[in-house]
Amino acid sequence: MSNSALPLPAAGAALTRKCDTTGLNVCLIAERFIKLNAVCAVVFLLVGGIAAILLALTRWQAVHLLRVDWFYRILTLHGLNMLIFWILFFEVAVLYFTCTIPLNARLFSAKVAWAGFIQMLVGAVMVDYIILNGQADVLMTSYLPLLAHPLFYLGIILVATGTLTGVFNFFATLYVAKRDRTYEGSVPLVTYGATAAAIIAVVTLLHGAIVMIPTFTFSMGWTPQPDPMWYRMIWWGLGHQSQQVNVCAMVSVWYLIGQLATGAKPLNETVCRTAFLLYILFINLASAHHLLVDPAIGATWKIWNTSYAMYLAVLASMIHGFTVPASVEFAMREKGHTKGLFGWVAALPWRNPGFSGALLSLLIFGFIGGITGVTLGTQQINIIAHNTLRITGHFHATVVGGTTLAFMALAYYVIPLIFRRDFIWRSAARLQPWLFGIGILFVSLGMSFAGSMGVPRRIYDIDNSGAFGPAAHLMLGVMGLGAICAVIGLLLFVVLCVGTILFGARNAGRPMADWGVAQALPGSREGSLADDHWAVKGTIVLTGVFLACFAVYYFANWKALADVWPVR
Repeated sequence: MSNSALPLPAAGAALTRKCDTTGLNVCLIAERFIKLNAVCAVVFLLVGGIAAILLALTRWQAVHLLRVDWFYRILTLHGLNMLIFWILFFEVAVLYFTCTIPLNARLFSAKVAWAGFIQMLVGAVMVDYIILNGQADVLMTSYLPLLAHPLFYLGIILVATGTLTGVFNFFATLYVAKRDRTYEGSVPLVTYGATAAAIIAVVTLLHGAIVMIPTFTFSMGWTPQPDPMWYRMIWWGLGHQSQQVNVCAMVSVWYLIGQLATGAKPLNETVCRTAFLLYILFINLASAHHLLVDPAIGATWKIWNTSYAMYLAVLASMIHGFTVPASVEFAMREKGHTKGLFGWVAALPWRNPGFSGALLSLLIFGFIGGITGVTLGTQQINIIAHNTLRITGHFHATVVGGTTLAFMALAYYVIPLIFRRDFIWRSAARLQPWLFGIGILFVSLGMSFAGSMGVPRRIYDIDNSGAFGPAAHLMLGVMGLGAICAVIGLLLFVVLCVGTILFGARNAGRPMADWGVAQALPGSREGSLADDHWAVKGTIVLTGVFLACFAVYYFANWKALADVWPVR
């Protein structure tokens, strides 16, 4: 971190406590709302996870669990709980954490925090009730002219405005911390990344309000129907950008856990911060890839956004995908683990579920989510893949394998530090990220390969079409088995979190039980590799492997496109 903590004013002493593990001051008001938002996040994660296994066992045609009406109902429930509610509640908790504890600051306002939390909770419960009541079988995108009950739209509006209220509290806290000089220098990188996420969140949630308010008034019969083309355009300013809020938060978690578990520090913070800036400036353009098959939008706009501007946002992810493992490798080599290209890998703290979860998140997001995302963002390839399971295979790798797994990893540190209870069943906790990560990997691969064979998304039954052979059904089976494994990992995570909060051994007055950190070899010393320009040669090789995989996959798609539209 680039700041050093300064003492809080004496008048605020009663509003803080000193963390027995880190020695940092913890704002008690922020701590309360971190707890509330984190608990609600886990509850909505559980709801979305139950929906996920029901859907997977329905798309797996050999099982075909749900009736058709309940399939679309549960699909709507799954999308909103997993992509919106779980992640937004957890991100508000992350915002309150990063604007107070690393900056030695107090949360701006408890009243504002209550206002945001109550809006979010009421809105989310309202949406889930309406969905389960059968009055909103419109999927997450809720495209017009499909129409849900007015409370469905009102609930989403409340979640959006509540989150915006929390984001306001975050920015106000940053201002007060800067004004009162509670820290020196620039903000830590984790806070900087959270700030980037908050800036994107403002634009994202304003899109949500802009599109949902007239849809709500239309559902009430007060105003005419909004234009469906306009709706799709503005909605994806909410739908895709919300995932980039996740990306910023996820990357911040990577840097934080890398430092906590290995002592890794970014090799060049200026480059890392510039990458976050690229997200802010260009990620909105990436939402265009959801509209590439939309006939209402001109080709020039599509080509500019997806063939040029989008790659500036992709560049940001590639920078983080290099700097995070490079900083870890550098730290491990300075600890004396210098044997060969990958000797340092064996010495990493693999038994630490926070570290293993973060590293799996990075690998799944980069190798599966990133490669497939850039490919699907190409206009010509998108035309043949857009409404297939390849799309859902991609975003299950990014949002679930990437963001959700990173947030799970962070929970292994946040719960002992904020709830002051050590984790129960630590052997199961060490297994949990692997269960969830491997399960999601198979879900993503099964969906992606089935989609490559033409299996459509959002379709209840493909058996009667006769268009899909045994290979497609095999890949749907792979998806189903992966989903079972992932949901077991998810349920284990929920049990561990709830069990720890209720029954974990209290660590008040002592440091949290250590998950394990990377150990230095005798004789190693910090700064020994300052002039070694090849100190991250293992990461350089891994980057080459990534680029080779990307090139093979990308050009294989062009070959498939040529087979669909042969040149004569």
